[in-house]
Amino acid sequence: MLRSLPMAYLAGLRVRSLTLEEATVTVPFKYLTKNPFRSIYFACLSMAAEMASGLLAMMHVQSGSPVSMLVVGMEAEFTKKAVGLIAFTSTDGAAVAQAMAESRQTGEGRTVVCTSTGLDQAGDVVAIFRITWSFRAKK
Repeated sequence: MLRSLPMAYLAGLRVRSLTLEEATVTVPFKYLTKNPFRSIYFACLSMAAEMASGLLAMMHVQSGSPVSMLVVGMEAEFTKKAVGLIAFTSTDGAAVAQAMAESRQTGEGRTVVCTSTGLDQAGDVVAIFRITWSFRAKK
């Protein structure tokens, strides 16, 4: 991670679990991730949310012919102060796989909105991110 995503490494992001359908990434509350309000800075939460869905996309990119992937949109809701260890889970692996398969068949781009939900250690939702990914098969 240090070589590919140095800021994620410095922030302490860790992959908790990963399958073709679901990925969970954690981000801790610590000196490098805090904001002046004694919670995790929203940009650090964004990194973890994006990484959860991005890992799913990267796994499906590697399972066939080359596909370009790019974040083209993001929407977020913050529902509770983020302190402690926050775990973001995305369960959109099947939708990502389908979009890539369609792009590989047609040669046209496809977009998928992936939802990453962040839970604190008590199981309460602290944030929900909707990250729009664009996929296009390379020629």
